[in-house]
Amino acid sequence: MERILVTGAGGQIGTELVAALRERYGASRVIASDRRSLADIEPFEQLDVTDGKAVLRLAGKYKVDTIIHLAAILSATAEAQPLAAWHVNMGGLLNVLEAARELNCSVFVPSSIAVFGPGAEPNGTPQTAVQRPITMYGIHKTAGELLCDYYYLKYGVDTRGLRFPGLISHAAPPGGGTTDYAVEMYVEAVKKKAYTSYIAEGTFLDMMYMPDALNATIRLMEADPARLKHRNAYNVSAMSVDPAAIAGSIRRRIPDFALDYAPDPLRQSIAESWPNSLDTSCAEEEWGFRPQYDLDRMTEDMLDHLMRREAYRFRQVQ
Repeated sequence: MERILVTGAGGQIGTELVAALRERYGASRVIASDRRSLADIEPFEQLDVTDGKAVLRLAGKYKVDTIIHLAAILSATAEAQPLAAWHVNMGGLLNVLEAARELNCSVFVPSSIAVFGPGAEPNGTPQTAVQRPITMYGIHKTAGELLCDYYYLKYGVDTRGLRFPGLISHAAPPGGGTTDYAVEMYVEAVKKKAYTSYIAEGTFLDMMYMPDALNATIRLMEADPARLKHRNAYNVSAMSVDPAAIAGSIRRRIPDFALDYAPDPLRQSIAESWPNSLDTSCAEEEWGFRPQYDLDRMTEDMLDHLMRREAYRFRQVQ
């Protein structure tokens, strides 16, 4: 990757991925873009990915050879706004793929565990499991994987992707995903020592800490294309947890942390349609995927960062 354009740079992944890419490749070689203006992230360009001419013009302006396409509407928001989500998620992806075809760019497109529906094996869901999603977001991601395969097979566009599980980060606020409860739990543990989960007790979902997600993205994009058999997209995960497991890990640092439940019917139904755990062996074998954070190591790092931030805020108001 010589010159990289990142769409959706202000989102949960983009906020940290832009910084990681700039540290690795140099700030001038990573162009951040987002629909809204972002401060202190130069070079930056405002971009609406639903405008195909603007996508092509911006990628051509900077002569990019790689597009990291992160701009999307996430699962819970997509259920509330299905037509808007289709316009952004599918229209934006098609515009990016067309720009990549014209400019001979590589493309990274994140997929999701949402591609799997109730018909998939819930435990150790294999790479090639049946994909019959019952959410609008899952339909977008399944169609997106197929569309990326099409552009690779038809036009030779070097498309690659990861099926992300729930991503946990201390740096950016949640963005409307079903697994956002995990991030909220850590934040509320530090602020209030209590949290009410909108996901029901005993609901297991795959999760991964953001540093592992960033490393996986970069490692996949740097991988030898000859080794990639399942390029769109690889199962990746680090842990399968339910709310009680996260709470138990938090209590090792905050013993009086209290967890209770008030399941949200929409997000609970989405969670129940997703796998409990993924088989990540294809990613491990084809390009060396290896997560570094388990639940307790992630908890330690999350709480360290959040406690420092809360202490700083407290000092600011004194």
